[in-house]
Amino acid sequence: MKIHRLRCVALVLLFTPPVVFGKDVITQRTVSMELARDLAQAAVDICRERGWQVTAVVVNRAGDVQALLRDSLASRYTMQIAREKAEAVILSGVASSDFRRNRQDIRMEMNHVSGILVLEGGMPIRAGGALIGALGVSGAPGGDNDEICAKTALDKLQERLEFAE
Repeated sequence: MKIHRLRCVALVLLFTPPVVFGKDVITQRTVSMELARDLAQAAVDICRERGWQVTAVVVNRAGDVQALLRDSLASRYTMQIAREKAEAVILSGVASSDFRRNRQDIRMEMNHVSGILVLEGGMPIRAGGALIGALGVSGAPGGDNDEICAKTALDKLQERLEFAE
């Protein structure tokens, strides 16, 4: 009788559709190294055309750096600032300027969270509506100009994001 039960359980498990177990493992989309490199390069190039020496950092959806490009004369501090702007995007899911504007009530407190800087210049990277990373730029004269470079870089590569598999 015990062997019959084990056989029945084994058959049920063998023929149970994988969907039943599908919630235990998830698939996530994230920014590739190649796209991260190209976005960072585009942001630096766009700022350079305007006469600004900047750093561009791309982080994946987990906040890990995928690409970092620092123009020759950009201050070394721009590396940290650009990354922390990108981290604010990962935390909030919106552009760092939107986060700053929409959450004035906690902006000062958020700037005390290690690794987060709520300043303009961080933009979300989305593919198929999903947040796959963030681009942070620092070094232009003013965060609004950092954001222009980041947004223009994203616009330049938007077709790759729209058709990402």
